Amino acid sequence: MSIDLHRLVAWFSPSFPIGAFSYSHGLENAIENGEVTNGGELASWLEAILINGSGRNDAILIAQSYRADDDEQNALSELSLAICAGHERQFESVQQGQAFAKTAGEISGYSFTPGPLPIVVGEVAAKYEIGLREVIALYLHSFVSNLVSTAIRLMPIGQTEGQKILHALFEPIEIVSENALNACLDDLGGSCFLADISSMAHETQQPRIFRT
Repeated sequence: MSIDLHRLVAWFSPSFPIGAFSYSHGLENAIENGEVTNGGELASWLEAILINGSGRNDAILIAQSYRADDDEQNALSELSLAICAGHERQFESVQQGQAFAKTAGEISGYSFTPGPLPIVVGEVAAKYEIGLREVIALYLHSFVSNLVSTAIRLMPIGQTEGQKILHALFEPIEIVSENALNACLDDLGGSCFLADISSMAHETQQPRIFRT
């Protein structure tokens, strides 16, 4: 096993201190409002986010950040925040990005610019010259794995069903990762309106467990 693979597994592990466990990406509101009530609906929700929503956008932004120079990184950070659907999506991305930059910097001795998570991930991965496709794939794997874990805490589904859902998403993750390599900024966009609305509605949801 290569050292680069060890790095990726560490970066996208639940033990890497970016607080991913505390964010539901609006899923908590979707479950509360009955938009996601069972494993099948959860799988469809996550696949839609991957293929047509923030998962795909993050993949494209990681690829762009990986190839960008310092001046372009600032513009990418602004664009990444501009396409977030609401305050909580921005908060989620920025808080995790700042924590990722801080931890990666302290481990490596390099200095990384705090910013939205996909931009920071691209910058850090480029510094280590780790294969871009693998970076995107494991980032997306970590993203959906965290949301599956969120659902297990909120819904009557067990860990085995959660793993079945995660495994069913491996192929969409691979497709999105591959497509992101050749995408450009003009390809950013999405059509996951219910997920975006749930994220915005979560801002005033009470009671709630997750920060977003």
